[in-house]
Parts: sequence; C-alpha cells; structure tokens
Amino acid sequence: MRTRSWFTCSALTSIAVLWLTGCDTPQNDVTNPAPADTGIAGQVEALAAASLGDPLPGLTPAELARFVAGQDEFEEVETIEEGLGPVFNEAACSTCHTNPVGGTTGRLETRFGRTGADGAFDPMVAVGGSLIQDHAIGAVGGDPPSHTYLPEVVPAEATISTGRLTTPLFGLGLVDAVPDAYLLQLARLEAVASPRTAGTPHMVVEISTGRMRVGRFGWKAQVPTLFQFSGDAYLNEMGITSPDFPNESCPQGDCAALAFNPAPDLNNDGAAVVAFNDFMTLLAPPKRGPISLRVFRGNLIFAQIGCAACHTPTLVTGPSPVAALSRKVFRPFSDFLLHDMGSLGDDIVQGNASGRQMRTAPLWGIGTRTTLLHDGRATTIPAAIRAHDGQGRFARDRFFALSLQGRAALVEFVRSL
Repeated sequence: MRTRSWFTCSALTSIAVLWLTGCDTPQNDVTNPAPADTGIAGQVEALAAASLGDPLPGLTPAELARFVAGQDEFEEVETIEEGLGPVFNEAACSTCHTNPVGGTTGRLETRFGRTGADGAFDPMVAVGGSLIQDHAIGAVGGDPPSHTYLPEVVPAEATISTGRLTTPLFGLGLVDAVPDAYLLQLARLEAVASPRTAGTPHMVVEISTGRMRVGRFGWKAQVPTLFQFSGDAYLNEMGITSPDFPNESCPQGDCAALAFNPAPDLNNDGAAVVAFNDFMTLLAPPKRGPISLRVFRGNLIFAQIGCAACHTPTLVTGPSPVAALSRKVFRPFSDFLLHDMGSLGDDIVQGNASGRQMRTAPLWGIGTRTTLLHDGRATTIPAAIRAHDGQGRFARDRFFALSLQGRAALVEFVRSL
C-alpha cells in the first residue's frame, strides 16, 4: 500500500495540484463546505447559518464561552486608569475592526521614516517612528498639570510617509493554525512552479519562545502568531503594556516624558491579550458569495492570467487542540508570503521586508471593504489591479489585455470572495 504524507498532500493543495496527486483532503473546506452527504451535515448547516462576526461553527461550549469573553474584551473601551496611552491610536479594538464586527472601518494609520545617505531606511525611532500614535491622553498630574501629552506627528525630517489600512480579523485563527513548514514548502513550490512571482517567507522572532517563525500577520508579514499580534496591538494601538510587550512607546521618541505616565506599571497581566487572541482565533472566516456562471468563468481567468500565483486560493491548517481549526481546508486567496511589488511597495522596511516587499493581501471578505491596497488608495478592484507592479505586473498587464467581458468576469469572481 502506498504511504501518503498529509503534509506533502496539503502543501500541494495550495498550488492547485491536489487533483494530480490523489492526496486525501483533510476534512472539509470551511469556507466552501462540502455537500451534506459527506456525513458532516451538522457542520455544513452551521456554516450556512454563519454570518460575518459569528464564531467558527463546531465550537465546544467552553470554546464558545472564550469567544464571547474575547468579544467583550474586543469591544471594551480602555481608560487612562487601565493604562491607555500616554500616546495611542484608538481606545478600543472595535473602533477600527468593525463594520461588520471583526472587519475594518478603513481607518488609516501612518508609518514614516527617511532614506539615509547610504540609501538605508531609517525608521526614526528617536523621534517616534516608524508608527505614529495620533491620539494622546492630554494633561496629567493635577491643576496645573505637570505634563501634557500630545498626539504624535510626522517630523519634518521624514522623507517617507505612508498610510496603513487596518485589516479585517475574519478567519485569522485558521491562518494562525497553518504550520510554518507548510508556508516554507509553499515558497519552495512557488520558486519551482512560478519563479517570476515566487514569494519569500518573512522569518521573524516569536517573542514568547525566542524562536524564528514564519511571519504571516501585518502588511509586511512582520508578526508570526496571532497571540503576538494581539499583544503588539495592545501596545502600539492602545498604549497598554503586557508581559511580552512591557515597555511603553516613548511619545514622539521622548522617553523622559514617560516619567509623568499616570499608569507606569505593567498595565495588563496578559489576560486582555489572551481574550483578544481568543476572539480572533475563534472568529469565523467570511463565506463565499453566490457562484454564478460568470463568477465561475472569472475563477478560471483568475488562474489563467497569474493572479493565483500569489493569491493562493487554498491553504490547510495543521493539527490544533480546537477541533474547528484542526486540519481544515480554507480559502483565503493569499500565500502570506512577501512579494516585491515595485512602486506599490510602501518604502517602509520592517525586519527583513524591504520597502518594495508586501505580504500578499488575502482576498476573502473583500466585499465588505470600501477601500483597497495597503494605503486605501483604490476604491475599485480594477483600480487595485492597475496599481500592481513588480512581481504583480505580469498579471496586471494580462488583466487589462482581457476583453471587457473577461475583465468583468474576473472582477465579479473577486467580489464573490
């Protein structure tokens, strides 16, 4: 009897050669469920009833309780007494990640820096870079106040300033559950199958273990795990410290100003970070829209012109203690790797990601968005495609070489995701 490796089969699934290998697919596709006659009718029925902002179907009562508690934390408005600030972007996770729950409001944050004389990127940490916190807690320390905290601004010396769109949180538990080895294998397969557009894994440090991991969250894939993403957001977006992120951001780079911080101790023992992580981990992915004949044709065109070379349709999770996340097929339409996007890059360097490199943006749930690309510059799918450059140029040019009917079919397909 031929021995089959689950890992090898699932990795090949990601580049659409599953049909050529005879691999067994792990369970069913959580975003495009199998027919009820597969013996999992209960799960399919739950999927059919799920809406954006709902928990994953098939959770245990204990897991569902964790999701509800996490959503409460997600919606809680933090206060100065709880550690908000002294500089921050918003006072609640839900302020940016809503419309619908877990989505995005299209809120733009600002990254800045400058190019040094040697051509290297300078994040300008000494003056608050590279992330701007555009809110502050204001006057503190009595009447008259001993100090007034002001929102950060892009300094005049900066030569680079760019917007970063807050991204939806749907289905991120599935992304988190993909093994590092799977993404590394996917990168190797891309290098063989499509070297012109092959992606690069962004290897970053997992703070809790000190290990190098494959980044997958953030516009530069600069964060390796959903838990670290949660702690990073609490610090950089709300100014709330936790065990993995114990040091406050220095307002506009002025660390001496932290002497006036009204909540100088560790703001959170990690419970809030865990709860937010639970909410994101157990949040259901977006469902596919109706699949018409034109959507079906658009799907074929999407693959034919090269979009699927980076926007990998299908990934598979590894084993997970949460059954609803374990060995699941899902369809994010991203390889979560870095690609050189030429002029579409944001010129910001993070870790080993250059100013031209960006993580492939997942396309699932795109119908909930009103602005597209990392800086929200595009308001239509064709406009977003037109902005593609670098490794995305080939697919862009082939899209605009299509007939009007072909372009319309591809756009309708992408909207259906």
